[in-house]
Amino acid sequence: MMEAERWRHMESAPRDGSRILVTIYPSEQGPGEVDLAYWSAGDRSGGEGWRASDSSPGRVIEYAEPELKCWMPMPSANLDRASMPLPWEVDDALQLDGSGI
Repeated sequence: MMEAERWRHMESAPRDGSRILVTIYPSEQGPGEVDLAYWSAGDRSGGEGWRASDSSPGRVIEYAEPELKCWMPMPSANLDRASMPLPWEVDDALQLDGSGI
């Protein structure tokens, strides 16, 4: 799949609070970039809209809709059971983290 095929128009972005990757248009403040963002329904820290995921109360980073070009879902981890490690089954817990040395 080509890189551009994964990006989608902002109109289709989920507005359920899930984190997504967004492309920010270039502006006078700098070149275009990618950020991790989510839709906020609004709270004491700000109104409804897109926020950078590293926002915190008192330091909310909001994006106006026209600032955002497109979005992409977060890549998911491959949780295939064949790639998962086996569970720890040794009875001696002192061997964990090398503590039995």
